[in-house]
Amino acid sequence: MNPLLSAIEKKLAALPTPVCLILQDGTRLGASNAGVTFAVSDVKVLAHLATGDIGNIGEDYVEGRCEIRGTMRDLMAVAAALLPGSPIDTPRLGWFTRLMDSVVSVWRHSMDRDAKQIEFHYDLSDDFYGLWLDPRRVYSCAYYRQPDETLAQAQEAKLDHICRKLRLRAGERFLDIGAGWGGLLLWAAENYGVDATGITLSRNQHAYVNRLIEQRGLGGRVRMDLLDYRKLDTAKPFDKIASVGMFEHVGRAQLQEYFSRLRALLSPGGMIMNHGITAGGVFNPQLGNGMGDFIEKYVFPGGELTHIGNVMTNMAKGGLEALDVENLRPHYARTLWAWSDALERQLDAAALVLNGEQGARALRAYRLYLAGCAMGFEHGWISLYQIVGQHMPTGRSDELDLPDDLAYPWRRDYIYSPRRA
Repeated sequence: MNPLLSAIEKKLAALPTPVCLILQDGTRLGASNAGVTFAVSDVKVLAHLATGDIGNIGEDYVEGRCEIRGTMRDLMAVAAALLPGSPIDTPRLGWFTRLMDSVVSVWRHSMDRDAKQIEFHYDLSDDFYGLWLDPRRVYSCAYYRQPDETLAQAQEAKLDHICRKLRLRAGERFLDIGAGWGGLLLWAAENYGVDATGITLSRNQHAYVNRLIEQRGLGGRVRMDLLDYRKLDTAKPFDKIASVGMFEHVGRAQLQEYFSRLRALLSPGGMIMNHGITAGGVFNPQLGNGMGDFIEKYVFPGGELTHIGNVMTNMAKGGLEALDVENLRPHYARTLWAWSDALERQLDAAALVLNGEQGARALRAYRLYLAGCAMGFEHGWISLYQIVGQHMPTGRSDELDLPDDLAYPWRRDYIYSPRRA
């Protein structure tokens, strides 16, 4: 046996899940009772297995250079064990590299490029997303108040959690940036009586939500616009703003401008709630071992993550004071596994929706993406934070005693107490 195959066989024997490797000539290596099987049709795959380059192994699967059999949960256990080290342990980049990274980030996030990148992901197929999202099609981290909640229950809990944090009140002007398929927008309008505006860059989502608005008779006080947040009119500020699962598309170099824009769109005394994925490592620009490259190529072109510390710094530079910060990392791991499990149950239906070779590649990519992200949140390689903020304070000495409708309450019980009818 050649040295490469010997090294791979030794690596397979040390994995937590029994793995079988089938070579092009039919030779089988590894366990006979395998939970995960790799059937290789290209020698490149062997090199990637030997080095633990799991991003490239994912690409090999998407491009048909290998077949993978087994559950996604078993496969992710194998993937984590194949890694040579943590994908977020990276030294701080040099000043020139950081400068070039910033230049590239600015270039990647013009309005035209952002629109095309959003279209690539969110306009893949409404019917496809409908197979594995909850009935409201909420495509962001759920909030599991109880361990036995269903995904649908946990997503409704998340929508209400956000509305409570923002202390939404009837008649307030509410903005939902990156409103998706309208889950939060409609929940806030129907349960809290706000005048709600949502924006998206996805044509599919724009059409879908406007149909819902018409069907529910909400046209007088709910609207969904096909619009970039940078084009919103700051002369008509909002009382409350939510940005959920959107700022990952902004770009690291634009974060200060992004938060400044949110501040300009916010009425004095109003609040924002930013809900988004952050990097688990302080210095890594993306996940290592090819994982970040895989997501960039097949799922989220233009997506950029940064550590929560950098988010908070840019939020302050943008003129916003952080009032409440909550880490929902394990909630997102559970959400992603719920999505992954739902997609696995619907593979035949998904193959009909995403037909043709391009559709088949997209389906293989999403199978790995959902399960891989669940693994990433479990390991802390990525995280999820909700940050409530307001304009920087003005020096008032009586903030704790202001009337409810004029101030942030400065006590968390308003978030967790039962909602008043």
